[in-house]
Amino acid sequence: MKAAIFDGSSISPGNYLRIEDVPRPQLQPRHLLLRVIACGVCRTDLHIVEGDLPQVRPRLIPGHQIVGEVVDGATADSPIGTRVGVSWMGGVDGDCWFCKHQMENLCDHPIFTGYTIDGGYAEYALVRADFTYPLPQELDPVHVAPLLCAGIIGFRSLRVAGVQPGERVGLFGFGSSATLAIRVLQSWKCEVYVVTRGEAHRKTAATLGATWVGGEDKKPPVELDRAITFAPSGKVVIDALSSLRKGGVVAINAIHLDQMQAFDYDKLLWGERQIRSVANMTRDDARDFLKIAHELKIQPRVSTFSLADANKALMAVKDETESGSAVIVM
Repeated sequence: MKAAIFDGSSISPGNYLRIEDVPRPQLQPRHLLLRVIACGVCRTDLHIVEGDLPQVRPRLIPGHQIVGEVVDGATADSPIGTRVGVSWMGGVDGDCWFCKHQMENLCDHPIFTGYTIDGGYAEYALVRADFTYPLPQELDPVHVAPLLCAGIIGFRSLRVAGVQPGERVGLFGFGSSATLAIRVLQSWKCEVYVVTRGEAHRKTAATLGATWVGGEDKKPPVELDRAITFAPSGKVVIDALSSLRKGGVVAINAIHLDQMQAFDYDKLLWGERQIRSVANMTRDDARDFLKIAHELKIQPRVSTFSLADANKALMAVKDETESGSAVIVM
């Protein structure tokens, strides 16, 4: 099969991956072999190939927003031809304290698709059967792919922040994940305040019906109940914290964050304000969000790339040159 390979030999922009012919994965017990139809491109993929996250495999096929068709290893739930989705969490040990206390996203020995195991920038992918999500055949795989990480993690961020219907919620940064989260918030009758750099992102937020939109140097005109930060920036976390009412919560939706500057405790954190990190996702998060997305008919904007143009797709995410999510289509 053809696959995009990352081996760490080059982390220069636009030259992260090489397209190679590699052996098709061999079926293993309790796994499914998928023919990849589409794979979303996530900012986490960029963190991996740029070295922000440590390299854990000498050779890796990235990609963790996979829509694929079962071609081998069929189960009663996933017969041959079934279309399934795969996300960042590719498996857990099931035995650690966190798994036994309904916190599998914090598992001590997790498997991450496209990071600790090969992912979906390839014609075929081998995945654990119990970490796949059946998808209705009528759903367009290209538009489903971004839901499988950007959508699910954004949804978990709303849960971690403790968002309640009708609240004032700030979204700091407005990339792929935020454009999906805003639809959920609107269905909960929340007021949504967007702070983001880039005129294109601000126009998108306004088009999607945000209550208020401002640049990165602006502050929402009201105190917020909750805030979610999507930019990997400590400064943005402080900006979000400074916009909260007493008792409010900031949820940090980032797997990598640059250094957070010192801040005034009395003015920003006192009053039982909270900063919480968002770590991975659970299978319940995935199932619940995909159900909501189906009910709301969420269809993200996408820009498609061929597998041969995987590096261009990563650069589109890096430079924020596309108005929607980048998706590699096989």
